[in-house]
Amino acid sequence: MSQWSEEDNFLVQEFTFADFQEAFAFMTRVAFIAESLDHHPNWENVYNRVTIRLQTHDAGCIVTDKDRAFAERVSRLV
Repeated sequence: MSQWSEEDNFLVQEFTFADFQEAFAFMTRVAFIAESLDHHPNWENVYNRVTIRLQTHDAGCIVTDKDRAFAERVSRLV
């Protein structure tokens, strides 16, 4: 899981794309992963950048294996 880092009880990565449309398409693919895992990210999109922050709320807002599995699936998209 390269490029993901743990910061303040979140697993975090910023993704950069060619433009807004590519960034939004990526977010749509991530949304399908989130729904399939019933695990939803905190995220932000500014033009061609998407920042994803993962933590497991029902485990006390910490990073768990559930977040790492989510991140691994997201990493395979790029």
